[in-house]
Amino acid sequence: MIDLVFVDTTIWVEALRRKPERTAETLSGLMDEDRVALAEPVRLEVLSGASRQTFRRLREDLLAFPTFHAERSTWLRMEEWVQLAVDKGERFGIGDLLIASITAEQDGRVWSRDDDFHRMSRLGFIQLFQPPAPA
Repeated sequence: MIDLVFVDTTIWVEALRRKPERTAETLSGLMDEDRVALAEPVRLEVLSGASRQTFRRLREDLLAFPTFHAERSTWLRMEEWVQLAVDKGERFGIGDLLIASITAEQDGRVWSRDDDFHRMSRLGFIQLFQPPAPA
């Protein structure tokens, strides 16, 4: 089974701007390995930040990646996580919980700069993708 990497909006923005260039290179390598996946909320976030000139092309480009949507089980998992998070004194936004739950359903890893995902990982909700260290 392929280890899917669910790329968060923070990484897409870096990669599309090619700053830092290493992010774009790592993302390109994952694309070559067919490991990039999208949670539908991320796809929509990326598109909502596109300019009029780039929207159509970006929309077509993103269609190349498998995109996963929320199911009833996604929402039930989120509800369980919310209870566990509250018990630990943590709070998360619904968008990040949705992305994380979709990723967990596919046994994928989240690649993000958003600290919420790192805190979710520490609670055992998700696994994170760690890019290889520079050579």
